[in-house]
Amino acid sequence: MQALDHVSITVRDLERAGRFYDAIMAALGIDKVNQRSDAIGYGARNRRGDDAHSYFSVYRSDAAQADPRRHWCFRAQSAHHVKAFHAAGLAAGGRDNGAPGLRPNYHAGYYAAFLEDPEGNRVEAVCHRGDEA
Repeated sequence: MQALDHVSITVRDLERAGRFYDAIMAALGIDKVNQRSDAIGYGARNRRGDDAHSYFSVYRSDAAQADPRRHWCFRAQSAHHVKAFHAAGLAAGGRDNGAPGLRPNYHAGYYAAFLEDPEGNRVEAVCHRGDEA
């Protein structure tokens, strides 16, 4: 069972954040499905009888603030995708917050990378099958 249906975050500079999220989502194989002047959406919305999806929205807001205790994590299909997420995020204006690698303090197969988006929000990608490479 997936607990989250959809999540929305806010940023002050949607254009700058959009370049970052476009890059990391593409690296994870997640489609951009919505683009407006005040919001971007990724993933798939659930429909009647089909609740196996997740949707992520980024909204522009003058009140947006990063918080060092808040972060969100995206599932990755493989360690390769985690590495691609990290590289794409750095190339698109993100900052390193933990290079790709095993995190055995969570469990033996926890392979993750951590970034800060251009506004300081913490994001992660994880594969629970270890480093198959």
